[in-house]
Amino acid sequence: MPSKIAYRFYPSLLNTYSRFLQGKLSEQELLDRINRVPIPSTEAQIRGVSFEDAVLKGIGEDQFDFNILQTVRLRLPKPIVKTQVYCQYQIGDALIYGFVDVLGRKEAVDLKTTAHYEPDRFLQDHQHFYLPALYNWGIRQIRYLITDFEQVYEEIYDADSDFSGQLEEVYSFKMFLDEHRELITNAKIFPKKP
Repeated sequence: MPSKIAYRFYPSLLNTYSRFLQGKLSEQELLDRINRVPIPSTEAQIRGVSFEDAVLKGIGEDQFDFNILQTVRLRLPKPIVKTQVYCQYQIGDALIYGFVDVLGRKEAVDLKTTAHYEPDRFLQDHQHFYLPALYNWGIRQIRYLITDFEQVYEEIYDADSDFSGQLEEVYSFKMFLDEHRELITNAKIFPKKP
């Protein structure tokens, strides 16, 4: 029987914590992200969402290079079983939840956009936790389709990949949250006890 859930977070928040650990965000910026303090979406974030809509829904296709759209579409699983699939995975007393973009019969695919691509960019991404969340669907790998709007890249991770770095960050993030509990205003992070 799974333990009671004491923490709830989503992969992009864990990825934000990774950026904090790397010195790319201040403690206050991390706390603002945890507390969902409204910040304007960046142009890159808006473009990323628009790209996903163009690929999966055909909305706003004219904003993007036709060849890039076609390349990404050709690399999507055939058939697509479902899009925007809710996933959750429990690690001890922490629940990690979110949505994966595309589900095929044997793999999950997440669309990513970036200004500059480097190989293994998503090696330590916390969306890898979608893999065990999707085992019941028969999913054994997650594939990232990444574009810098010039080319399309792929990174593939399977159920046997080493997720120890991500696990360490989950435990470290829980400690950070406990140490800063009085500053956490996002009620979803710490579920209410019955």
